[in-house]
Amino acid sequence: SNLWYLFSHSVDKAWKELSNILSGIFCASLNFIDSTNTVTPTASFKPLGLANGTDHNLLRYAVLPREVVCTENLTPWKKLLPCGSKAGLAVLLKAERLFHSSYHSQAVHIRPICRDASCLAVSWELRQTLTVVFDTFSSGQGKKDWSLFKMFSRTLTDACPLASQSKVYVDISPKNKEKELLEVTPPPASVHEAIVQGDRRTYAVYDLLSPSLFNTSRSLNVQLKWKRPQDSSELPTPVLHAQRYVSGYGLQTGEISTLIYNTHPYRAFPVILLETVPWYLRLYVHTLTIITKGKENKPSYIHYQPAQDRRRPHLLEMLIQLPANSVTKITIQFERALLKWTEYPPDPNHGFYVSSSVLSALVPSVIAMKDMDVEQSPLFTSLFPSLDGSSYFVRLYTEPLLVNLPTPDFSMPYNVICLTCTVVAVCYGSFYNLLTRTFHVEEPSRGGLAKRLANVIRKFRGVPPL
Repeated sequence: SNLWYLFSHSVDKAWKELSNILSGIFCASLNFIDSTNTVTPTASFKPLGLANGTDHNLLRYAVLPREVVCTENLTPWKKLLPCGSKAGLAVLLKAERLFHSSYHSQAVHIRPICRDASCLAVSWELRQTLTVVFDTFSSGQGKKDWSLFKMFSRTLTDACPLASQSKVYVDISPKNKEKELLEVTPPPASVHEAIVQGDRRTYAVYDLLSPSLFNTSRSLNVQLKWKRPQDSSELPTPVLHAQRYVSGYGLQTGEISTLIYNTHPYRAFPVILLETVPWYLRLYVHTLTIITKGKENKPSYIHYQPAQDRRRPHLLEMLIQLPANSVTKITIQFERALLKWTEYPPDPNHGFYVSSSVLSALVPSVIAMKDMDVEQSPLFTSLFPSLDGSSYFVRLYTEPLLVNLPTPDFSMPYNVICLTCTVVAVCYGSFYNLLTRTFHVEEPSRGGLAKRLANVIRKFRGVPPL
């Protein structure tokens, strides 16, 4: 027991130091990570890279759903790049354009890898990813045309001299035999075929290291145009997607519902669900229900760690089988706790955030593929990992929840404080003035020679004296 306590304490200490270091490097709010929002998952995550240990006790997972990414986080993130934002693809990272988009996300991935084939030496790999979604259909007066200059207000002028690979991929995959309607300028030098999340995609490739790319012009402005007007078509539905919401009435009890969709026509597959709920929402585990196609769906693995008030959150992990072409609904009831008045944030009526659920699954591919059809590209194999041609790994994060808690009327203490301070200030000022003031009686002086002479002259003139 003592050894286990020391081991857990050392891991928590290292986790706290790591969060504070990252908070300082990226100017982020990661220093708010503590034991109240940190859990130890058992099945949802595992060490990446050359980590030999598979002990889940070494893992820590924390979420700050209230905090958002802002400009002060992007600036130190760009400084980690070899050329910063001076050359290469990072020239496009203009803050006012990135944060004026529909979605923005930046991440840093660090893992140990082999330095050579024999793996005698180990290096640390740092991978930075930036995801931005622009709604060009809404901002472009109903047109789906786009260009780098329209989205980023900048164009590419040169490659980073320190980069060994610098490429731009443009998705030109044909949809409903509409390939001839797409026009990409300038014409790409090469085309890349890849399997992305079970679907065959075609990409136009622009290699910034190619000397012939900047021969015709000094800048590269990739443009995609449609030869005829296009309506806003719906995106294809992914095989695995989910949504989450909170229901109930009043400020005492409520219910968290998670809907998981498997749209595959004939394949069933399992999914690992990770739920992290703050301690001030009292979960009733006996109310946990999993319904699929009107029948109860029992999980094959379940791990639950109850919360401790002001120390740790709830942790719920389940392995659920998703039948083909089905919707699985997971519900659990909770009760809201009443916090101490000092534990409420500055805007308590805004609500309290509940972090996203995490779904991890090996999703089967819709199209038939062979192992040899999977293009071994470093970019796509790292961003979209797949074990074989029949399935690919997906980790989804649902939307966070906003839950209202019983909140005292904080305007009343404010009024009492203002009134009390005013009364104390007036009373104290009056008493202090009376107790410390001294009174002096001054006799009127008769004045000097000049004043008496002036009064004599005024008397002769019939003017009242001074």
